[in-house]
Amino acid sequence: MSKEALLVGQEAIARKGWIGAHRFLLLRRASQLGFLALFVAGPWFGLWIVEGTLAGSLTLGTLPLTDPLVFLQSLVAGHWPEMTAIIGALIVVAAYALLGGRTYCSWVCPINPVTDAANWLHRRLNLPKGWQPKRSTRLWVLAAALIVSAITGTIAWEVVNPVTMLHRGILFGMGFTWAMVLAIFLFDTLMARHGWCGHLCPVGAFYGLVGSKSVVRVSAKARAACDDCMDCYAVCPEMHVISPALKGKDGDTPLILAPDCTNCGRCIDVCSENVFSFTHRFDDTLAEPSDHHTPAPDPQTA
Repeated sequence: MSKEALLVGQEAIARKGWIGAHRFLLLRRASQLGFLALFVAGPWFGLWIVEGTLAGSLTLGTLPLTDPLVFLQSLVAGHWPEMTAIIGALIVVAAYALLGGRTYCSWVCPINPVTDAANWLHRRLNLPKGWQPKRSTRLWVLAAALIVSAITGTIAWEVVNPVTMLHRGILFGMGFTWAMVLAIFLFDTLMARHGWCGHLCPVGAFYGLVGSKSVVRVSAKARAACDDCMDCYAVCPEMHVISPALKGKDGDTPLILAPDCTNCGRCIDVCSENVFSFTHRFDDTLAEPSDHHTPAPDPQTA
């Protein structure tokens, strides 16, 4: 195992403490568990706060929410949804257009902890990068799902969608779903680093398109303080989005504007120099190193 694989985030832990260096990871897990708890409260405990699944739900008997990709597949399949489904889809699209479409991937999707665990194990075992299909592959899968829906008159992707299968499995019994989850875990661990979410999943591709002009963004505002430790690249599920903001020349925006960014916040967590922060797409200011850099304590004098 390489030294780098063992030391990712250690400087941040030394400066911020363990919780500070895992703040957004912990918040994401709380968010994912919170959404799941809302859905399971009804079937498990009779507390019907939310009825349905991530594909379509009704909150407190009033607020409809519809997966816009399911809605789009329904349209191309020739089925005009009810008004509540239309309203629900518009609400979800508006929310993720503001927050960043792939925020869904890192803060809501139940498959995300599986792929995060696979990436952690991949790094711990110091495995090679593996097979890396083009990132555009997920756009082709998205197009194929819509075409198949149009031809068959069905919501085609939902038949095999691991997100829907896992969510329903948690609610009503896993069955074969365990095999699907295990396959994704092994694929990301042994065959392709960040393979499922980063290269194949059409849901992520769709939400990336929805949030391409979103307001909430991560900024490498203090990039002058970067010490090239590369920890942000090690933990980022879409590491190619970092360089334009972090390594940009004078005059280049420090904002991560690529729609592939999941707004997971892990780059913020693991950076001991506090280079990254959440902001909005209209804030392209840069900070001087002295504004953010705090010298590490000398272990000989601590």
